Amino acid sequence: MLITMVLMGGSSVFGPAAGEVLEPVPREDLRAALLDGVPGLLGEVETDTRNVLLTFARIWSTLVTGRIWSKDEAASWALARLPVEHRAVLVRARSIYLGLEDERWDDLQDAVWEHVGYVRRQIQAVSGSGVGYSG
Repeated sequence: MLITMVLMGGSSVFGPAAGEVLEPVPREDLRAALLDGVPGLLGEVETDTRNVLLTFARIWSTLVTGRIWSKDEAASWALARLPVEHRAVLVRARSIYLGLEDERWDDLQDAVWEHVGYVRRQIQAVSGSGVGYSG
């Protein structure tokens, strides 16, 4: 994923451009790297809620578009595609990330898990993978 991000950036601090020394990462390898991270994220939902929600948005958006978005861009992309009932937690995660809101999840804990379940199903649908879970 990092190599793809460097290549997408198109610039270097010094030396040749990344595209001159690095080969593009095959799309299937990028897909596998994204999906490999899902099980670990599930174990962090309670302890790192904001970053898990934003990372799920990045995984989903990258699988669909082939582009690696910043966390807030990925959240905006996902928000445009989420049903209303799954938006509140991602709106909050994005606001916290941007420094617009304090971090708290006590009032949305059930909604967090419902959102995670929905986005995992979207990831599964676009990837054709079980992505480390059964439902």
